Amino acid sequence: MNRYVVIGTALALMLTGACGSSGSSSGGGEKKLTLIQGIANEPFYISMYCGAKAEAAKLGARLSVQAPAQWDVAQQTQVVTSVAASRPGAVMIAPVDKDAMAGPIRQLSGNGSKVIFVDTELADPSMGLSRISSDNKLGGQLAAQTLAKQIGDKGKVMVLAPTRGIATTDARVAGFKEEIAKHPGIRLVSEQYPGDDAGKATQLVNGELSKNPDLAGVFGSNLVTGEGAAASLKQSKKVGSVKLVEFDASPKQVEDLKAGTIQALISQEPLEIGRQGVDQAVNSLDGKPVTKHIKTQLVAVTKDNVDNPDIAKYLYKQTC
Repeated sequence: MNRYVVIGTALALMLTGACGSSGSSSGGGEKKLTLIQGIANEPFYISMYCGAKAEAAKLGARLSVQAPAQWDVAQQTQVVTSVAASRPGAVMIAPVDKDAMAGPIRQLSGNGSKVIFVDTELADPSMGLSRISSDNKLGGQLAAQTLAKQIGDKGKVMVLAPTRGIATTDARVAGFKEEIAKHPGIRLVSEQYPGDDAGKATQLVNGELSKNPDLAGVFGSNLVTGEGAAASLKQSKKVGSVKLVEFDASPKQVEDLKAGTIQALISQEPLEIGRQGVDQAVNSLDGKPVTKHIKTQLVAVTKDNVDNPDIAKYLYKQTC
């Protein structure tokens, strides 16, 4: 997912009870689970925690959660090292890099914790007992189909992603490019990687609008790049004339959708990802079968369907 750069004094944010106590509790007794988010205070991960929290309470497991203050390998590595020392029974983690986080996550496994990937994952297929996420390539394809419809199946478009090496956004960009190539009237003129920095995303869209004032559409593949694109369109007075499709559905994004700044949101099911993560973690501790791959649903949210009761589960929370 990706993600906000959060200003905070703490590297690791603890949202519930302390996870510093040891013991994997893979047999009898209390099952201790830890959720390591990609970044603190981001609505997608807050919603995932809400789903995990409810399921852990239902199953009688003890859940704690930690997250780095930024979407950053070094910061998440410090969090993982701390969690590994506490030896929880199972860890649900969203790796911030599909390659660079392999070493730290091996430390979790080496210390006896069962590892479940939620949202993002590692490139190494041998790691992680279960991988639970949206079908992000399909999400990218859905974004391309939705944007094509918004622009009348013709015109120039650009795509924004935070950085290469993030499993989720890499798949979204690949899916978007694959699908947009099937639309001969549409030309992808720019693929940009501003990092997880909304300001840089704004600058890149401003630059593209200068080169291509007839730009028809933008796909922001995560919340932060979408936020930057929206700011650019506001500054250049292109809101509505340049169609914007974003991934995720934070409260602010939903507000912008209703206001017409955004034309569509490709929304995930973070609550379900959190719920399934706890289910698979508890199964692994109980010696029950664990599902290797679980894909959750995606939906295109527009101004026309945002208030539909069936869409409510796809809209992210700021608090549980």
